[in-house]
Amino acid sequence: MRAYSLTHLTDAALLRDLANLVARDRATTAALLAHIAEVDARRLYLPAGHESMHAYCVDALRLSEDAAYKRIQAARAARQFPALFTALAEGRLNLTAVCLLAPHLSAESAEELVADATHLRNTGIREMLARRFPGAQGPFAALTLPPVPPGGSPQLAAQQVEHAETVTSAASEAPSAAPAPPGSADSPESHPNSEEWILLQLRVTSGTRDKLRYAQALLSHSVPSGDAAEVLDRALDLLIARCERQKFAATAQPRAPRNSSTAGPRQVPAHVKRAVWARDEGRCTFV
Repeated sequence: MRAYSLTHLTDAALLRDLANLVARDRATTAALLAHIAEVDARRLYLPAGHESMHAYCVDALRLSEDAAYKRIQAARAARQFPALFTALAEGRLNLTAVCLLAPHLSAESAEELVADATHLRNTGIREMLARRFPGAQGPFAALTLPPVPPGGSPQLAAQQVEHAETVTSAASEAPSAAPAPPGSADSPESHPNSEEWILLQLRVTSGTRDKLRYAQALLSHSVPSGDAAEVLDRALDLLIARCERQKFAATAQPRAPRNSSTAGPRQVPAHVKRAVWARDEGRCTFV
């Protein structure tokens, strides 16, 4: 335990050692991926009694399921495009960045994609990939809701989301998928301004998920595809309008100003709130 007590180090020594350890960790990660890729290519997990490379990494190497998946995915991509090994070892890309790039790499695009992703945060890489591959279907597919049949209820449509989620999950785990048909929700033609689209990934509670499903069901006639992005956009429009009414007295039909003498000394009349909000374009101008 004393080997992990660093209280005796000076600030400069602590920062220097940390930087050295990070550099060694990057080199070790690149070497680890090279070994995983070679063992995977030789299928040496079979003589060891494991049905897959993932099972070997989890059961024999004691990696977590997620760590094994990410390293195998990165190792296979780096074996095909060795420049990824160097980028990892030099710290130009991290493990998650390699996994994000992997599905989009080709002999023609690999060098350019690695260069564009160098030293970018993962969010920036996702945005870059969304701009370059607007029609690509990744593991973050939106929930879709089948249209409500004539006479059907929103509750029935909400139950159908379970089936849609299962189909979406199975499709995302398939080795390859056919291009989306023209005009579908996932085809490039359906996003005329694809360069303005970004990938939004967030974690929500089951309660929030249920609210999204119910909103999709309620909008099943006006948004028959159940596109979660459009449902979210409509919900934000309503929320913003409500908050603007509360904070700035925003309204399309303002009433005539009332006599301010009856109002409290610290109460700002609604027409003043609206005028200040319009003048400052909704921004705070306090200095």
